[in-house]
Amino acid sequence: MSSLSPIRRPICELPDELVSQIAAGEVVERPASVVRELLDNALDAGAAQVTVRLMAGGVRLIAVEDDGHGMPREDLALSLKRHATSKIASLQDLESVGTMGFRGEALAAINSIADVSVQSRTPGADHAWQLDGRTGELQPAARARGTSVEVRELFYATPARRKFLKTDATELAHCIDAVRRHALVRPDVSFSVWHEGKLVEQWRACTGDVPQTAHDKRLADVLGSDFIAQSVAVLHESTARGSNGLPAVRVWGRAGAPDAARTRADWQFAYVNGRYVRDKVLSHAVRSAYEDVLHGQRQPVYALYVELDPRRVDVNVHPTKIEVRFRDSREVHHAVRYGVEDALATPRSSTPVQAASDAQTVFSPPALFSEQKSPPQQSSWAQSAINYVANNGSMASDVQAMWPSPERSGSAPAPGAVPVSTNPARPVAESAPGDWPLGRAVAQLHGVYILAENAQGLVIVDMHAAHERIVYERLKSQIDTTARIASQPLLIAATFAAAPQEVVTAEANADVLATLGLEITPFSPKTLAVRAVPASLAGSNGGDAVELARSVLAELAQHDASTVVERAQNALLSAMACHGAVRANRKLTLEEMNALLRQMESTERSDQCNHGRPTWRAISMKELDALFMRGR
Repeated sequence: MSSLSPIRRPICELPDELVSQIAAGEVVERPASVVRELLDNALDAGAAQVTVRLMAGGVRLIAVEDDGHGMPREDLALSLKRHATSKIASLQDLESVGTMGFRGEALAAINSIADVSVQSRTPGADHAWQLDGRTGELQPAARARGTSVEVRELFYATPARRKFLKTDATELAHCIDAVRRHALVRPDVSFSVWHEGKLVEQWRACTGDVPQTAHDKRLADVLGSDFIAQSVAVLHESTARGSNGLPAVRVWGRAGAPDAARTRADWQFAYVNGRYVRDKVLSHAVRSAYEDVLHGQRQPVYALYVELDPRRVDVNVHPTKIEVRFRDSREVHHAVRYGVEDALATPRSSTPVQAASDAQTVFSPPALFSEQKSPPQQSSWAQSAINYVANNGSMASDVQAMWPSPERSGSAPAPGAVPVSTNPARPVAESAPGDWPLGRAVAQLHGVYILAENAQGLVIVDMHAAHERIVYERLKSQIDTTARIASQPLLIAATFAAAPQEVVTAEANADVLATLGLEITPFSPKTLAVRAVPASLAGSNGGDAVELARSVLAELAQHDASTVVERAQNALLSAMACHGAVRANRKLTLEEMNALLRQMESTERSDQCNHGRPTWRAISMKELDALFMRGR
């Protein structure tokens, strides 16, 4: 190593150009960043039509034209200066930002690393004015009302940054994504994207008397009609009221059905007061709502809009304004979670099946998703359901009570099983197949599937998966949220070296841990001891106990305690339901099959089992006819 000491340099002020280039490194990551900033300005200007023109994926040219209110000559001269803006003038304005842009640094940053020119004309002006970003020269120009910003040769002043850009096709895709995110929140604005002189995307303004209808049209235009067909409407307003008398938090939009989940999280759009954001509070809230209806690591699709008082959210957290900080993150988390959860609760099996489209294939779910303009209501279908017989109120008896009657199935009774009966008030045989969404049972296939016919065709039900969900929801509704999970002391406490955060979390959440059937106490300043675990896990070895303790402490450190308790309880109840549901190869009578179908129609989240797998599928008559080439 060299023994030479570093040369000390005197402190000096950086030149304005270098300051702007440093700021550009925070604001402008790629051409899509420029597109986003220019679109923000266009929407703030009241544009009804925005056109984006690109060359070489936005590297050679980014031009954004709008028909907004434009800028007068004196404002245009200041538009490229650092921290010059018309959107805020005081700290009070900053704390209640209601515009997309507000810091006045984007145009200046872009001008420092590219060749920028701006044309703008206000209503009633004789002509437009054009500003040259390099020279600052203003001269008359010809254009209609509005503003045009041209950005040429991005990163020409910082060639090293240009080396980190991807191919033109990749950069173009990112630019289109930036426009798409704006289009999803502003259905009243027309957007078009041109690349190398060719129109690549266009979304026309959606007009309608009902704002929700306009948003649904835009969602269908941008994400496809399948998104509307395979999603449910979300509408949730918190009971707390703000100073203006409105709900403190309002959540609305659409959440995709579990069947529509994707392998990647690329169709997840969350907005706060009209601004697209990537926020951990919102993403965790949505994931929690999908927790026991999503299979494996599948990713839900959604477009959700959160509205709250601008003073209760800080948008000045990140240079790109894509992150926010909530004053009461728990309140927002609960509103989003329960809004999505309630929307997903009503099963599609409680809605009459619609005819399948031509594009649907055999065994794919048809368009069963009703467009709800208000919070979902509980199904009012008349029930001929399994009669659940509680026995001393215990959960174990509840599980046994949900077994279909072995006396009518011809198989050996399960130990402790409680006989069940169907509701005699409405015999199944008196009803036509079209009276129920899931139809009337006609047969059992290989002791695994129930075949039923309804007005649209054939319905196939996985009887174990369906019954498992029914049992699970039954147990969840009967257990009190404050009930404690029974614990089992360990003969020998399992100790482990703990991080300071784990020790603090264990000491601060002793009561919560006891609710979960865990006892974790300090053994030494840097060691924790697991002295009790849930009784259902009493057979676990020390390593499993330690792993369980670490995972629970990590959850408690990151999330609200009540959420962790609920998730842990649900995991145990799910395991009980899985063991208590009717098994494969169990023969059922038609009466028992119909009772199960009717219970599915009234049970929340019955379209998926506890593990997120589908419980039923439908094949329309049109699809069946196609299999046999009928009508050809």
